[in-house]
Amino acid sequence: MIDNKQTGAEALVRTLIAGGVDTCFANPGTSEMHFVAALDRIAGIRCVLGLQENTVTGMADGYFRVTGRPAATLLHCGPGYANGIANIHNARRAGSGMLNIVGDHAISHVAFDSPLTSDVDALVGSTSQWHSFGTEAGRIGIDASRGLEAAGYAYGQVASLVLPANVSWSEGGVEATPAPPRPPLQPDRKSVKDVARALRSGRRVVMILGTPAVAADLHPLLAGIARDTGVSLMGSSTIAKIPRGRGRLALQGVPYPVDDAVATLAPYDIVVLVNCPPPTGFFLYPGRPSLLHRPDADVVVLSREDQDAAASLEALARELGVVATEIADPGMKEVARLSGPIHPEGFAAVVARQLPRDAIVVNEALTLGRGFGAVMPYAAPCDWLTVTGGAIGGGMPLATGAAIGARAMGCSNRRVITLQADGSAAYTVQALWTQAREGLPVTTLLLNNRSYAILLGEYAKVGARPGKTASDMMSLNRPAIDWCQIARGFGVESRAATTLEEVDLALSDALSLQGPMLIDVQFG
Repeated sequence: MIDNKQTGAEALVRTLIAGGVDTCFANPGTSEMHFVAALDRIAGIRCVLGLQENTVTGMADGYFRVTGRPAATLLHCGPGYANGIANIHNARRAGSGMLNIVGDHAISHVAFDSPLTSDVDALVGSTSQWHSFGTEAGRIGIDASRGLEAAGYAYGQVASLVLPANVSWSEGGVEATPAPPRPPLQPDRKSVKDVARALRSGRRVVMILGTPAVAADLHPLLAGIARDTGVSLMGSSTIAKIPRGRGRLALQGVPYPVDDAVATLAPYDIVVLVNCPPPTGFFLYPGRPSLLHRPDADVVVLSREDQDAAASLEALARELGVVATEIADPGMKEVARLSGPIHPEGFAAVVARQLPRDAIVVNEALTLGRGFGAVMPYAAPCDWLTVTGGAIGGGMPLATGAAIGARAMGCSNRRVITLQADGSAAYTVQALWTQAREGLPVTTLLLNNRSYAILLGEYAKVGARPGKTASDMMSLNRPAIDWCQIARGFGVESRAATTLEEVDLALSDALSLQGPMLIDVQFG
């Protein structure tokens, strides 16, 4: 129904609802008040407040990874959008869909260069896969519908719509009904035949898998392809969500350390890519390569990132005459209760033993996260989310959005467990407040070694030894951060743990709560 008396903001809200948006993660300001008022008047979108924009965009990322549906965000002008860019970057690398509504000055006010004026169009244009600048109330519904279509394209994209204040408050808004998102493209027949030929060649082949290629229902088919061809399966470093635990493939990922990755990929003559880029080092180090596979290895693409991974793997299986195979469930491995100092293997064993079925694990752990590969095949089935873009500070917002996404899917008690390094926690600790306000079942294991420990290794890779200045820049121990006190200040229960026994007991207690809890895991 067209109502020319409605404002642009009202038309925008109704368009979002028509497009299936039920959640808006928000940190609004003055320029967005008319949009906030429209959200107040028109039922259908639940608003979740974040205390800083980088928690807002990280929550939208986590929401999409669990629901497969884009949420909206509401950000205040250019500086507010700039605050959220780090987790927009992570979401883009994860292939997450979201529609950022970015408020801005009334168009006629921009010429006066008031304090919050910035080149919003340049900011959103350089960091979004689709963007538009609203110019009139009568078009904002169309602009929003196009944005939602872009956000849902293939497996998901970051879309941003700039909403000037006068477009928001002006009458003449016309809502639109977004078209269904375009699905991923179908596989190329030639690519399927090329990969089948590579797998039959007798050479050593590794197949590197992106996010849509590791969906749980594809694991039996992947296992059949590996069994019948001898191909090695490996997860890309770009995977945003991977099913793990009993009854799932125990997929090794491309290692983060460059030397380890090069050694792991060295045996392979052919690299097959399924919905992911070639394996590339996060950084270039002196004397080391950018690409991690052998320079003389052949690289063959089965499916691009905008193509249907399931259809591509199914077509490959038909070409090879391969059928799915059941994945053996090794059962729950009995692990004696561990005691003593906290170390990676013991910590992983304690957490894996207590993981509830269908938990969501958000991993922004580094130093203390190394032990999970050995124990996860025996853990309860779960989904494992990572901070794909490398911009630190994604973990706690991602977990918060994942919990809200689970609730939106009717799984309000689905437990979220965050493996959170202390250095990156300080970037977006405000997410704890949203967890408390929303009563979310999120347990944060705050991995506290009072340093940016990963940087010590990075420093060594560039051929240097840290002196006093460098050591100071990697230390978080002067003063030490009181994470328990911070959590309580945001309304989240907390407890410190300094031994494996204390971690075990604290985790058991946390998992019995309906709301959030932070465990300060002190080690090192």
